[in-house]
Amino acid sequence: MTQLKDKRVVITGGGSGIGADMALAFAEAGAQVTITGRRESALQSVADQHSHLDFAVVDVTDEAAMVALFEEIGRVDIVIANAGAAESAPLAKTSFEQWQRMLNVNLSGVFLTLREGLKQLNDGGRLIAVASTAGLKGYAYVGAYCAAKHGVVGLVRSLAAETATRNITVNALCPGFTDTPLLAASVDNIVAKTGQSTEQAASHFASTNPTGRLVTPAEVTATALWLCGPNSGAINGQAISISGGEV
Repeated sequence: MTQLKDKRVVITGGGSGIGADMALAFAEAGAQVTITGRRESALQSVADQHSHLDFAVVDVTDEAAMVALFEEIGRVDIVIANAGAAESAPLAKTSFEQWQRMLNVNLSGVFLTLREGLKQLNDGGRLIAVASTAGLKGYAYVGAYCAAKHGVVGLVRSLAAETATRNITVNALCPGFTDTPLLAASVDNIVAKTGQSTEQAASHFASTNPTGRLVTPAEVTATALWLCGPNSGAINGQAISISGGEV
């Protein structure tokens, strides 16, 4: 598959999970892909899997670093703001520091990625933010995370209205609970706090999906590839739920 031959792609949070899956799939489709993240070893491990992959160690919450990253890369065709983090706590026990952490990486990091990516984006390019069903509904005990992801959806819709005349589309992917290391960490947290088994904790997440299973990274990647492929130019400003019908 070479539908993206010679396209230049940047994917944040590319060292694991959805970001790593996307990076490899976009490289297989012919694109030249730069992945970013904070853990060099994880990025190197992904980049070693394909000749079309390179990486940069960058924190998406560092404005100066993000400006420098995109200035160094230059012109791009596709930018995917995927980096994110999740922490849970009842709102009454959510510290301001935790609140700020969730907004910094999940919302401000997306803002910086899209802003700097847009400056280097070719006309007809694609901007994608990986949000969550938490950007479409509320979940208990993750108020800060939900607030940030709702902000991402609003940002995407606003920017889409700005860029439409340049044939640049801006969309959000909103996966339900997905089989990634981030979810595994949440499962471990539940096990530690409640004494449930790993299987019991994992089933809590799978049960929210009408299909009775977790979303796979490949299903999210396939949606991103579709948004970047032919005949997708009319899909703009959308928050696409990838959740098996979760409402």
